[in-house]
Parts: sequence; C-alpha cells; structure tokens
Amino acid sequence: MKYVCPCGYEYDPALGDPDNGVAPGTAWEDVPADWVCPVCGLDKDSFDAAE
Repeated sequence: MKYVCPCGYEYDPALGDPDNGVAPGTAWEDVPADWVCPVCGLDKDSFDAAE
C-alpha cells in the first residue's frame, strides 16, 4: 500500500526514500517517526493511505 502526502508526494514501500535514509522495501510502519515528506516537509502523521 502507498501513502500520500497532502502535497501529492506518494511514499511507495517498494521504492522507499533512499535519498532521505529510508531503504527500498521499508514498510510504512518501519519508516522512522521523524521522517518528513521530501517535497514539502510535512511529518509522517500527515500522510493518508492510498486506495
């Protein structure tokens, strides 16, 4: 399942966010609590699960 920020950025667990320390294959639950959207800087709690 992907997770979407209000700014439109999608976190895809298969891709992770390696530029910001989240390896590919990292489940959403395992993304660090202090990780923020690489586009707008909102925190992880601002994301919603994508359908």
